[in-house]
Amino acid sequence: MDISSAILVVAGLVLFETISSIDNAIINAEVLATMSAKARRWFLLWGMLFAVFLIRGILPWLIVWLATPELGPIGALTATFSSDPRVIEAIERSAPILLIGGGTFLLFLFFHWLFLEPKNFGLFGEKFFQSQGVWFYAVVSILLTSIVWIAMKEDPMMAFGAVVGSSAFFITHGFKQNAEEKEKNLMQQHLSDSSKILYLEAIDATFSIDGVLGAFAFTLAVPLILLGNGIGAIVVRQVTVGNIERIKKYVFLKNGAMYSILVLGLIMVGDAFGLHIPTWFAPISTFAIVGFFFYKSKRKLFC
Repeated sequence: MDISSAILVVAGLVLFETISSIDNAIINAEVLATMSAKARRWFLLWGMLFAVFLIRGILPWLIVWLATPELGPIGALTATFSSDPRVIEAIERSAPILLIGGGTFLLFLFFHWLFLEPKNFGLFGEKFFQSQGVWFYAVVSILLTSIVWIAMKEDPMMAFGAVVGSSAFFITHGFKQNAEEKEKNLMQQHLSDSSKILYLEAIDATFSIDGVLGAFAFTLAVPLILLGNGIGAIVVRQVTVGNIERIKKYVFLKNGAMYSILVLGLIMVGDAFGLHIPTWFAPISTFAIVGFFFYKSKRKLFC
């Protein structure tokens, strides 16, 4: 990967991490408003280091290591920059399993938003799909069955990866639902600042999984993922402090995040089945989709 491609990938990762963390930023801002100034400073400094290095740093590295255990911990970190043919072969062998799992997760995430989550309707048809929410489980079940059936013909481990991706979705979705309920309780209860900080760190870890798995649609290079997602996490923390009310006014940004997730999920599944989608496609499509919905939000805001 040349330097221009790396810069494009990192820029795409920063945007995707930022836009996919809007919900997290809103929860953070509402809870932080009930905390002391000292606790807010602590969370924004040390909490940011935890979010950037421990969650967004260790998680992608751990995923690559588990998918390709023969590389070892150092090899998992540097694999995509290695010229060793054995390392390249190991990455090529394990990449489809990782990609199909992450892609399945992202596709489930998109359809859950499309069918079940409240939203500002940004495109024609969204209102219809939300009125048919009961079909979410049928759609994702058929989708998973189809992916597994096709993957079984390629490699049984790919089919297993798809099942792992679907399981990861339902596990993290349960944590997210619990986080939203806990937030309501936190606003009503007189809990200590330290309890609220622990809560915020826990939900940040849960919400970060979307960004980490989506990052593999951009690249399998862990250092680039760490850099892009790390910068994105810093941007989210700054938005949390100073601009969250302004961000809330751009009502279609969440739509942009979810349609980006749809495209990234399709890229990952396509790559897993050998379509070899160009490296530039993920970041360019993310910029285009988010830019479109930012423009729609701005038009609605000033009309």
